[in-house]
Amino acid sequence: MEPLKLGAKPLRLEDVRDVAILGRKVVLAPAAAKKIERAHTFLQSEIKKGKTLYGVNTGFGLLSDVRIPEADLESLQYNLLRSHACGMGAYLDDATSRAMCLLRAASLSVGHSGIRLELVEHILSLLNRGVCPLIPEQGSVGASGDLAPLSHLALVLIGEGRARYRGKEMSGGKALQAAGLKPIRLGAKEGLALINGTQFMSAIGTLTLLDAEHLCDLADALGAMTVEALQGTETAFEPEIHEVRPHPGQVRVAQNMRKLLLSGGKKSDISRAHENCGKVQDPYSLRCIPQVHGASRDSLLFVRQVLEREINSVTDNPLVFPASRKILSGGNFHGQIVAIAMDLMSIAVAELASISEQRLEKLINPAISGLPAFLTKQGGLNSGFMIVQVAAASIVSENKTLCHPASVDSIPTSADKEDHVSMGAWAARKASKVIVNTQRVLAMELLAATQGIDLLRPLRTSSSLEKLHQFIRKKVPRVDADRSFHEDLVYLEKQIASRQLEPILKASLEGERR
Repeated sequence: MEPLKLGAKPLRLEDVRDVAILGRKVVLAPAAAKKIERAHTFLQSEIKKGKTLYGVNTGFGLLSDVRIPEADLESLQYNLLRSHACGMGAYLDDATSRAMCLLRAASLSVGHSGIRLELVEHILSLLNRGVCPLIPEQGSVGASGDLAPLSHLALVLIGEGRARYRGKEMSGGKALQAAGLKPIRLGAKEGLALINGTQFMSAIGTLTLLDAEHLCDLADALGAMTVEALQGTETAFEPEIHEVRPHPGQVRVAQNMRKLLLSGGKKSDISRAHENCGKVQDPYSLRCIPQVHGASRDSLLFVRQVLEREINSVTDNPLVFPASRKILSGGNFHGQIVAIAMDLMSIAVAELASISEQRLEKLINPAISGLPAFLTKQGGLNSGFMIVQVAAASIVSENKTLCHPASVDSIPTSADKEDHVSMGAWAARKASKVIVNTQRVLAMELLAATQGIDLLRPLRTSSSLEKLHQFIRKKVPRVDADRSFHEDLVYLEKQIASRQLEPILKASLEGERR
């Protein structure tokens, strides 16, 4: 994999994943280096003129009116990092820590922060040599950016704080030494430039969104498999219905459902077997899959657009504009737009779990399914999938609580100087929890729908869904008598989270993506 040239072109969400998870190397584009140096030169010239510049020769927040003597300017930046590194809770995983490092470097590389080129290169050295700052998950209110988490990241750059290197936790200084690096000394504004920004919420949001987008295809496939297991009709997915309500996500899902349910344009054995069954309409959880899954897709598209802009933005303060010879204080660090997007992502993904659980309920309900109660042939002696649906309901209920929007909350901070905050950090964190919960519910539907197909044998479903069925049956046997489902469900959850089903989904849906 070629190194990512930071600053050569806009950063993509997939670039973040490649660096954070796959370990792609990062280098700074020459054009970005020139912009960084130009802004730094201009800032230094303004400092020499004796101007009062926020965060450069003043205190922070309510203390912005306190002028700092020139002899203490370096200490000012160190004190800022040390005092702000007060996060709590579990450390982020390495992938999220690496994503934060990349996004912080990306923001600084745009060339409006006034920092030295060496600082950006130092961050990239951490990435390329595998030093992961240990960053507690709690402590940010999302304005003035993610101050506490980014302070923990920045401490490692100066040889303090904690880091993980080659799987071992150690002090930041030891991690740098083990990687063949030295701590960097901070110059004017550099401590502030490192921690004013939305890189905590954006890093979590980016990695979470990529997982959410993958779940959309999986949810379509599981919906199609359940339609087959319940001997539902594909009429609700006819293109004419969706052409007169042409929301892009709805149209896309209807196309996917037709692709999944038909083999070469022909109905499956299961579908042909019940063509004249007299059933008029299916429950909403089947009939309205395009409308529900499609709404989630369209919402996630908005989230993607927000994150694509955010990860290519300058989010510190003050900002340096050499071309117009201005240094301006503003509020680009405020995470409100990201916070709202993260809340929307929680809602969109939770809906995939909500409708999935209802499809699962229909599978175990003999009054609707026409299948044996709880998908077991010896009901009474066996409870079958009875409590699988109960467990799914409990997780869906958790998601409802997690979907309460964080972005509508605000607690004034910093002696009321920062009187409106975004809570974007919590919005992003809970969105990641919703993703995990939804993976688990989808695993439950996958297990049940596969069993439902088995109960209709010797009839076969479509070629696409047969491939999915066969993949599951390689490791998870049909349920002929009660057994603990825990290991089955954990296995399926891991397959979903690690995208092991992606090749099957891609092969099934690629005709709709050309």
